[in-house]
Amino acid sequence: MIREQPEWLRDGLRRRGQLDELGGTVDRLERLDADRRRLIHAVEERKAARNATTQEVARRKRAGEPADDLIADGRLMGDEISAMESELATTADELEQLLLQLPNVTLPEVPEGGEEANVIVREWGAPRTMDAVRPHWEVGARLGLLDPERAAKVSGSGFVVYRGQGARLVRSLMSFFLDLHGREHGYEEVWVPSLVNRATMTGTGQLPKFEDDAYAIQGDDLFLIPTAEVPVTNLYRDELLDVAQLPMSFTAYTPCFRREAGSAGKDTRGLLRSHEFDKVELVRYVEPERSRDELETLTGHAEVALQRLGLPYRVKLLAAGDTGFSSAMTYDLEVWAPGVGSWLEVSSCSSFVDFQARRANIRYRPARGEKPRFVHTLNGSGLAFPRTIACILEHYQNADGSVTVPEVLQPYLGLARLG
Repeated sequence: MIREQPEWLRDGLRRRGQLDELGGTVDRLERLDADRRRLIHAVEERKAARNATTQEVARRKRAGEPADDLIADGRLMGDEISAMESELATTADELEQLLLQLPNVTLPEVPEGGEEANVIVREWGAPRTMDAVRPHWEVGARLGLLDPERAAKVSGSGFVVYRGQGARLVRSLMSFFLDLHGREHGYEEVWVPSLVNRATMTGTGQLPKFEDDAYAIQGDDLFLIPTAEVPVTNLYRDELLDVAQLPMSFTAYTPCFRREAGSAGKDTRGLLRSHEFDKVELVRYVEPERSRDELETLTGHAEVALQRLGLPYRVKLLAAGDTGFSSAMTYDLEVWAPGVGSWLEVSSCSSFVDFQARRANIRYRPARGEKPRFVHTLNGSGLAFPRTIACILEHYQNADGSVTVPEVLQPYLGLARLG
């Protein structure tokens, strides 16, 4: 792409508002690519000359002729080849590191601009008015569902302890989401590690750009996962799939860990932002021709979860400048929280086209004898727990201080009301 479509990449950066920041990187990559090809050609030429010299040395020795001059030339050429190969390795490494810094190019239907250019594409349900609705952190503390003080004592700020019925609510959400997506939507349920290696984090785009946001395990070069997307997407890293295996769909529950290094000054009250949270994730591998439709399918699956919970929500198409680093197109699902008086994101559903598959080398063969192609990957939250719980505590709040349990959760929780 750097070689054949540099203007397409520059236009993608312009749409994201990052051309001034990263346009020079594309220029540098073009030069590095030219240098790399030149060095490869030079090394091959020098090796061919050395081979010819070696053959001539052998011929002279067989003929009893002196060859000291050619042997010296061969050693000199060997030194030259070593120097050029070292330069080639340095050039290739810089090329690779710079390529990893470039974000995905958004799809044509993604609007240009930043957050102000986001588009609400549809809404579902009737948002509750804010009259007499208390914020979820007050309700949770009063009903004994949340214990922020002891969470801060054992871990620090930005962590949550759920207690009693609150803990049972978390467990019921996990079971409901996994049952919904596994039994009704056809996803294969997987249980994956919470620690992954550097290659896995790089494959989905967390590294190198977001290393400051990750919790790293010193001495092991392992990272706590920021989302199940990371291990699940990498299950087939460096593998060649058969087209008959596609589409592949996975759902997984995991705790998620994020340092939130860039969130200074943002609202951290209650369950709005935390360093550790729970989430059920949806991941799909698909053929490129189907990825756009598959994004609508995946987003629809996350929407069903909200509809079953009876929570009013809206679907927002993110503009290019607000779209994540690895994503080509993203829908955010936001639920109305009347106690907070704002829309809270509970799911982000994205198509990455072949961006992650290139980094993780996930390919498929379209047909026997055909050249392998990269799969397209998609993922979305189905759903994230903390803000979903916050919206339940606010939307279903009763005048007596109790909270009605959404009907779909009552069989899992064994309760019709909290409190």
